[in-house]
Amino acid sequence: MVSTNTRHPPDASAPPFVRVKHHLRQGLAQGQWLPGALMPSESELMQQFGVSRMTVNRAIRELQAEGLVTRTQGVGTFAAALHRVSSTLRIQDVHEEIVARGHSHRAEVHLRRAETATQGIAEQLGVPVGSEVFHTLIVHHENGVPLQCEDRYVNPACAPHYLEENFSRVTPTQHLFRHTALWRAQYVLEAAKPTRQEARLLGIDVDDACLIMVRRTQSRDAVITLARLVHPGSRYSLRGEFNP
Repeated sequence: MVSTNTRHPPDASAPPFVRVKHHLRQGLAQGQWLPGALMPSESELMQQFGVSRMTVNRAIRELQAEGLVTRTQGVGTFAAALHRVSSTLRIQDVHEEIVARGHSHRAEVHLRRAETATQGIAEQLGVPVGSEVFHTLIVHHENGVPLQCEDRYVNPACAPHYLEENFSRVTPTQHLFRHTALWRAQYVLEAAKPTRQEARLLGIDVDDACLIMVRRTQSRDAVITLARLVHPGSRYSLRGEFNP
């Protein structure tokens, strides 16, 4: 499960804003407020902790600076989308990844349709065999060169308008971040050869080594999507950062 990296409770000598901040951070980590949920108001927190509005405001501002919450003037404070909250796992959107390198991204949609779920797909998505599922096959290009072949199945119950999206402008990941409440992500990463179709779409040889990720994401109630992401090994490297 993705975590917000909670810390030990502050001791009695800690400034009041630290206690408020810890309370909210812990609630986010435990799923008390789902992504996009409205959190307690400043007035409610003032009453709960017996502190000033300035104290509560500082706690919320620091959480906002850390990307754990968002604020809307005149509306309130909301739990941030889970892919922003996570400190142990960040689901990186390929468009953001490419743009961050200062390069251009282009998506080529090869398939976008509703299909009948086979037994294997039905088991992965947790839906009945023979029920309708959404299927997209998209190749993402970086500066005109194929970088990722994305083969994705989506549970219509979680994202009913998925197939209506213009995937040449919005990636499937972006759509799902906006329209679903991500709670858990599971993935398998391996070095392997592509299928013949994947090799053709990526413009590589069938014997070329690829970095392949199979990722399944869930809400609290259902599996949202199953995606197979294939990257040519010669064009892609997986990078990250670890802070003990």
